[in-house]
Formats: sequence, C-alpha cells, structure tokens
Amino acid sequence: MSAIFNFQSLLTVILLLICTCAYIRSLAPSLLDKNKTGLLGIFWKCARIGERKSPYIAVCCVVMAFSILFIQ
Repeated sequence: MSAIFNFQSLLTVILLLICTCAYIRSLAPSLLDKNKTGLLGIFWKCARIGERKSPYIAVCCVVMAFSILFIQ
C-alpha cells in the first residue's frame, strides 16, 4: 500500500521530509533559501517547521519510531 492511502505511512513521510529539510538547511542554507515560493518552496516551509517546532517534531519522531518498531 502506498504512503498516500495509509495514514501512519503518510505521517512518517511528512516527518522524514521535515527532518531532512531542516538538516539540509542547517548544512547549506543557500540551497533552500533561494526557493521560498513555488513548488520548491514546500521544502523551505518544511525546513522552517523543523527549525521552529523542533522539540515537538523530535517527540513525534520518537513516538513514530516506537510505534513502527514495537506496535506493527
């Protein structure tokens, strides 16, 4: 089943996207800062979410990892 139709897989993909974008922006900010609008602006927005809400994102990643490892 694809990640679009499975809610838990969709949440996992979104969390991984947010974490990856925030990590890439911390290493090379110019890659994401030049594309703030349009389709590539999604990655900039994900990086901003990852930076500003990092404690909440970290808790969500731990909960998601726990559920994938032990519940499924």
